[in-house]
Amino acid sequence: MSSSLLSKNINTKICRTVFLPVVVYGCETWLLTLREERRLRVFESRVLGRIFGPKRYKVTGEWRKLHKEELNDLYCSPNIVQVKTSRRMRWAGHVACMGERRGIYKVMVGKSEEKRPLGRPRHIWEDNIKMDLQEVGCGGMDWMDLAQDKGQVVVTCECGN
Repeated sequence: MSSSLLSKNINTKICRTVFLPVVVYGCETWLLTLREERRLRVFESRVLGRIFGPKRYKVTGEWRKLHKEELNDLYCSPNIVQVKTSRRMRWAGHVACMGERRGIYKVMVGKSEEKRPLGRPRHIWEDNIKMDLQEVGCGGMDWMDLAQDKGQVVVTCECGN
């Protein structure tokens, strides 16, 4: 990724088409903690740091690493967490439209009668969908109703592209 033979544009396309799909494979069903989300962001920052390299001050001539905000401005694509959120919400729409008799619906939405043993996740998949809706500004709405109405919540890049 830090090769001078490939342009930064080519490297970002490689990152978008090779690394990102591999890293977020199956993210529709993940139950991530904040620590795990932070690790995803760190991975993305490291990859982008390799692509765009250090920056040199014009006045002093010293080199420094680019900050996270500068890397996001240069990359100008949705970050890993936004991709995970949009994919999970798209999958939630599919699950909501499946119906209660389908097995995947029972697994994703069904609630167990028993108390979960120690060491189990505190949240269920449905809780993460509700948290994702709060992040995009649809906090008080029911995700099942949104999916039935075919209302799509789109996560876009902050730079306007």
